[in-house]
Amino acid sequence: MRAGQVGHGAGGSAQGPRPGNRIARGPEPVDAGALCRIRARHPEAVAEAAALRPRRTLLGDSGRLMIVAADHPARGSLGVGTDPLAMAGRADLLGRLRLALSRPGVDGVLATADILDDLLLLGALDGKVVLGSMNRGGLAGASFELDDRFTGYRPEDLRRMRFDAGKLLLRIDYDDPGTARTLESAARAVDEMARLRLPVFVEPFLCHRDPASGNLRSDTGAEAVTRSIAIASGLGGSSAYTWLKVPVTDDPDDMARVMETSTLPAVLLGGDVGPADEGDTAFEKWRHALQLPTVRGLVVGRSLLYPADGDVAGAVDTAVGLL
Repeated sequence: MRAGQVGHGAGGSAQGPRPGNRIARGPEPVDAGALCRIRARHPEAVAEAAALRPRRTLLGDSGRLMIVAADHPARGSLGVGTDPLAMAGRADLLGRLRLALSRPGVDGVLATADILDDLLLLGALDGKVVLGSMNRGGLAGASFELDDRFTGYRPEDLRRMRFDAGKLLLRIDYDDPGTARTLESAARAVDEMARLRLPVFVEPFLCHRDPASGNLRSDTGAEAVTRSIAIASGLGGSSAYTWLKVPVTDDPDDMARVMETSTLPAVLLGGDVGPADEGDTAFEKWRHALQLPTVRGLVVGRSLLYPADGDVAGAVDTAVGLL
């Protein structure tokens, strides 16, 4: 059986699937049942697909990166706009991801193992940059949210799966003791990724608890982002393989000064979906920040996968055009 066909790998056979079995690609919706049958009957198909996946360098000729992010669900963060469970439909999410990855100029994806395993079986990761999300233990809204344990990919998992990089979230609250544990575990992850010569994208935020609601709020003012970059840049015994994943500051005019804090390569992150006019504003913020010398690209999720107007391809193409 050729890669890209549905056959014994989906329905099962006495002999099992040959290496490289994939679910057929195309414009049709993702068949969640077919994915489930492969997982139930032939779980080894995931490792086989990973072993045969055509790879590429992290940076292409342009020196830029356009990565689609989908690691939110593993932290229990499923909301988009006013829908608290928008990302809970896995077949719908996979369809959106497959469409986004098919657009010209999209380099790859950031996600957790459950999503990346599905995309491997769909053949959607061939020739793409794959970033594995590492710490997802700080569940959204939990009292222990700042004690962000590494419950996702380990560095050795990323190497075993032949993925291209990892990503870790580093939220810092000076009043929460969980921050110290997260800082230490993040530093050790940076050390191990450097030992394996795997890039790691560190996403730092200074945060605080809202006194009224108790919800965690990220501070994207210029001073807070500057401090978070300085802290993230100094993690571990080597910064040789460290990248930064940073927000655009509240006042976009502050970004030039803020990004002078480090010489590490950086990508800009996105955010939740707002009204269409807010989306246009976000694109303009990215456009200006992308001109800065250390900013190498975008890692954006919900803003592109769930745009206010529903046009995933259009949102992705607009983002690619900024690069």
